[in-house]
Amino acid sequence: MPSANFRAGVVAVVTNSVGHVLAFERSDVPGAWQLPQGGIDVGETPLSAAWRELGEETGLGATDVDLVGEHPTWMVYEFPDHVRSDGKRLGQVQRWYFFRVHDDDVVPTPDQVEFVAWRWVERSWLIEQVVNFRRDAYRAVLSQ
Repeated sequence: MPSANFRAGVVAVVTNSVGHVLAFERSDVPGAWQLPQGGIDVGETPLSAAWRELGEETGLGATDVDLVGEHPTWMVYEFPDHVRSDGKRLGQVQRWYFFRVHDDDVVPTPDQVEFVAWRWVERSWLIEQVVNFRRDAYRAVLSQ
């Protein structure tokens, strides 16, 4: 599914015992919240990229969460014109992975580069807070 025009990436959905999702506020767009995500490095599997991104962006790892599932298909979205890089990168294609915390009292550590704050939220709230161009993908995965 990835191509020269669509960056291959992963998304990490972390839930707690009551089904709330761990959301993070973007540092570059105050008020915009999203899930940890990032690109897949050369030679890296999507699952190992999900674990790496989760650790880098939230400080969470295998001692904090368990992998509990994976969305069955790649999710694709296009960037709006102002986000595209010289027309070369048109959007992203992502694998979504689901994790559950071992303990609801876990405290993530936002990286202060991409994310500055975190909170447990309802899935519907997060769908409304993510930037517009990602909303359809979030709705498709998180509404299931």
